[in-house]
Amino acid sequence: MSSDLSSGRFLIAAALSAFFMGTIGTISHYAGVSAEAVTFYRLFFGALLMALFLLVTRQKEKLIVWPGVKVLLTGAFLAGFVVFYILSMQYTSMANAIMLIYLAPVAASVVAHFFMGERLSTASIGLILLALFGFAMMMEFNLSLEGRADEALGLFYGLCAMACYAAFILTNRLIEARVHVLTRSGYQMFAGALCMLPLMLLQGDVISLPQWGWLVLAGIVPGFMAIVLAVVALRALPASTFGTLAYLEPITVVALGWLLFGQSLNPLQLSGCGLIMFSGVAQALLSSRPSPKSEACLAP
Repeated sequence: MSSDLSSGRFLIAAALSAFFMGTIGTISHYAGVSAEAVTFYRLFFGALLMALFLLVTRQKEKLIVWPGVKVLLTGAFLAGFVVFYILSMQYTSMANAIMLIYLAPVAASVVAHFFMGERLSTASIGLILLALFGFAMMMEFNLSLEGRADEALGLFYGLCAMACYAAFILTNRLIEARVHVLTRSGYQMFAGALCMLPLMLLQGDVISLPQWGWLVLAGIVPGFMAIVLAVVALRALPASTFGTLAYLEPITVVALGWLLFGQSLNPLQLSGCGLIMFSGVAQALLSSRPSPKSEACLAP
């Protein structure tokens, strides 16, 4: 009985992590500042809270350590992912933006197939094609963007975000096992914040007190809390289970877009969302294999 309760807590932690990750679009909308500012403060406050957490929990050795160049490089990809994702949502629907993001594992698996020796099975290729078909359904099989300049720009930023997320996934696999996942996450956020700092300063945002509240919230919820809960969950859950629960993030984004901003989807688009998420969950189950939990990739 106690084992079931313990397992339930870890499942809840994974679900909350995915939910918290999915709030960044809503927070950025209400913050009302540039995408660069939201990205910087989400990453900076997230890194600051991670450092405080490690100090308070007497894990200073995980903080005062050289993380390696690869960790810092993934931080740059993380910054690119977040800023392009936020920009994408300014020109297209939150659903389009998040579903493009969740094609990143597909792109990463194709790159890994050709350049990293991770051969795709027939089933994996079928799931990739299914995900692409699902996105075509999201676009209502209308791939022509003539006369839809904003939509085209939003999808372009979404593709940029997807490319950065795919690069983040792939470079995370190359990081040495000695780098603890909390160290990795903290330094990735810090490096990403440094990348965004000059771009944010160029925007010259004048930030009011209510806006500061939203920016701090961005650092706390989708920044720090989502990552810590993910780390807690990964200590006990199989990677396939965690990967499946991670698909609560796009569900959260689509639901918030509908509830708060009236971004409703028709049955065809909802079916496309379902196909993309089904293919992702099935791929997570297929690709599960024994590996150190600390090496599992956290979603940004």
